[in-house]
Amino acid sequence: MNIIKRSYVLLAVAGLCFWFGAAPQATDVSGDVKVIANPSVTPSEISSDDLKAVFLAVKTSIGGSQVEPVLGKSGRAHDVFLKSFLGKSDATLTAYFRGLVFTGKASMPKVCDSDADIVAYVAKTKGAVGYIGAGVVAQGTKTLAIK
Repeated sequence: MNIIKRSYVLLAVAGLCFWFGAAPQATDVSGDVKVIANPSVTPSEISSDDLKAVFLAVKTSIGGSQVEPVLGKSGRAHDVFLKSFLGKSDATLTAYFRGLVFTGKASMPKVCDSDADIVAYVAKTKGAVGYIGAGVVAQGTKTLAIK
């Protein structure tokens, strides 16, 4: 089959998939994650721009409170947070921080093994801000609304 015929066949198949709803649907999964903070963090909400700045070590305070980002090591909440709020993969985030460490601009952030570890660390560490699965109980912390 020549290239023109193949192009028409592919276009027709794509059109049929779209017509019958077989095309993948974009899904907003950012609601699968909640951002938590130590009660010492004054604001009860954070803009998505400020959240990104905190987790990329561009900002060290929000609403007058010094903050420290806390990352998960892996898992669904980690992947969703990186993609939805930072626009990075785990590998690119690690490379980004290695660059900051190499140039002396920042140190590696705290990384926890699980949502439970993030909750425990945030609850006991002044200024800590982390993210966990939306259904995880986060006793001793406060949830920051993302505006």
